[in-house]
Amino acid sequence: MRKHYIDNLRWLILLILIPYHTAQAWNTWGEPNYIFFEGNRLISSFIVFFSPFFMPLLFVLAGIGTKYALQKRTIKEYLAERVRRLLIPFLYGTLLLTPVMSYIADKFHHSYSGGFISHYGVFFTKFTDLTGADGGFSVGQFWFVLYLFVISILSVSGLSLLKNRAVNTDEKMNREADEKPEKSVSLWLIFIFGLPLPMLSDLLSIGGKSLAQYLYLFLLGYLVFSDERIISKLEKYAGIWISFGLVAAVLNVYLFLWADGTYELLNDVAKYLSEWVMVLALLGLAKRYLNFHGPVSEYMKKRSFLFFTYHFIWVVVIQYFLYGIVGNQTFILFAGTVLLAYLMTFLCCEISIRIPVLCFLTGVKKG
Repeated sequence: MRKHYIDNLRWLILLILIPYHTAQAWNTWGEPNYIFFEGNRLISSFIVFFSPFFMPLLFVLAGIGTKYALQKRTIKEYLAERVRRLLIPFLYGTLLLTPVMSYIADKFHHSYSGGFISHYGVFFTKFTDLTGADGGFSVGQFWFVLYLFVISILSVSGLSLLKNRAVNTDEKMNREADEKPEKSVSLWLIFIFGLPLPMLSDLLSIGGKSLAQYLYLFLLGYLVFSDERIISKLEKYAGIWISFGLVAAVLNVYLFLWADGTYELLNDVAKYLSEWVMVLALLGLAKRYLNFHGPVSEYMKKRSFLFFTYHFIWVVVIQYFLYGIVGNQTFILFAGTVLLAYLMTFLCCEISIRIPVLCFLTGVKKG
């Protein structure tokens, strides 16, 4: 049976990306961005609230999805699919989409006067911080696709040795989950699984994105959260998890952006608590409220990866041109970018899903 709550939670989380990446133009901590206006604590609060947990949640969901995918595919079929669904879209995005964002960043920050085609020479020869904000090389949001590809290959190859045992015990585990979905599952044990996250955050980290941490989260999805007993436990106590998680997330925002004084240790505790507890809470709430299938969910499921692929380029393009029209009008810049970016991104999704070559390049099936 397809777990519809996984699909629904994934596309709902991805919808956050447009306001999230729009808000980066006002971050108060000096993070390089393709477009930057001025620091704004209120807008930055949106980033700080969501940033601890929405990417970890996507890797957990990817791990869960992989477990179910391998029940229907051989490992060879799965790995071939990863090439089609991840590696090819990564190359497409890096070679054709992020150069546009890097070109606009160079024009915005450094008044680059050359044409877009000539800027390809800059893009492929200027390697600095890899953000693209200086006009140099960047993979943009496609770092997620690359990480997911590498993690999928490493994880599935390593776990293939346990495949026979896992397949043989799946039916037994599912029967036990139906008969006693909560027995032998401890809330404390589930919580403890998140304790290694702070220790992994700087391990194999590129640009603040830890390959080790995301690998661990993927494996938790595959090995732990694909177990319906654990998801049922999260669902039962979802109210507790979300209350605790929201308190930690709000405290993280306050300590990082609004508090007078420095509370680094307490801030780190709040950040990692919000990261892990919100992942648990959203999994439980999704199982309770999002395990349905209908026209909207089917529409979004088919277009969620296209949305991810095209959203950022429209955020950058619209911010650049809107700034040239309205100047430094914060509300208009933010609201206008969000609304227009949603419109143009979904328009791109509708065009792309109908053209076979674009479906191939973006890793989706023709709609």
